[in-house]
Amino acid sequence: MGAQRMQRTLLSLVLRLLLLCTVATGKCSGKYHELLLQLQRQADLMQDPSTLLDPYIHLQGLHSPVLQEHCRERPGDFPSEDALWRLSRQDFLQTLNTTLGLILRMLSALQQDLPEAAHQQAEMNVRGFGNNIHCMAQLLRGSSDPKAAEPTQPGPGPTPLPPTPPSSTFQRKLRNCGFLRGYHRFMRTAGQVLRGWGERQGRSRRHSPCRALKRGARRTQPFPEIRRLAPRGQPPGSLWGAPAR
Repeated sequence: MGAQRMQRTLLSLVLRLLLLCTVATGKCSGKYHELLLQLQRQADLMQDPSTLLDPYIHLQGLHSPVLQEHCRERPGDFPSEDALWRLSRQDFLQTLNTTLGLILRMLSALQQDLPEAAHQQAEMNVRGFGNNIHCMAQLLRGSSDPKAAEPTQPGPGPTPLPPTPPSSTFQRKLRNCGFLRGYHRFMRTAGQVLRGWGERQGRSRRHSPCRALKRGARRTQPFPEIRRLAPRGQPPGSLWGAPAR
């Protein structure tokens, strides 16, 4: 457990440095695979329940297995897995951007219900992920248009539950717990879709017609090493000696 926690901490520090570099320079990486890898790593970090859900459960006293059964994602809070896989790349990025705005709004509402460090880190993760989504949208469109999936801002989403009487406080805790569980599930699915992009890109390069023609051309050149070794004027077959009679 200690090694896993240390690994997550180091990954978080690396991603924070990448975010700070992007903000400081005001520029996006023009390298598709580099940007895709950053998005994949950010999604992997954000899907980890120890970054947000676990601190919330600990602070709100929802450790009981019985209570955990009621801490469930509510349908409609986040796009489903099937819906995300069916989207085009640009639509997927736009959906991510919109959903991150929803998450920022809910994080703002949960500020008093989360440890300060976890809340600040979660906000930084969401904004950093949103910045890279903006960069990827620009790269895919081949445009520097600032309106291409603009960086994430707090946007409309499920309305946070208003202050409630003590009898309903428990339901509010479970509602927020379910939202955070859905957030981690959503980020896990987003990471899977992004990894699928890399796999399809690799397959398309391996099976592209140009590469196939080049491989075929190389295979049709018979034994180039033998041709280099054959003495001038002597056919390659004579290197193996004349057939016995």
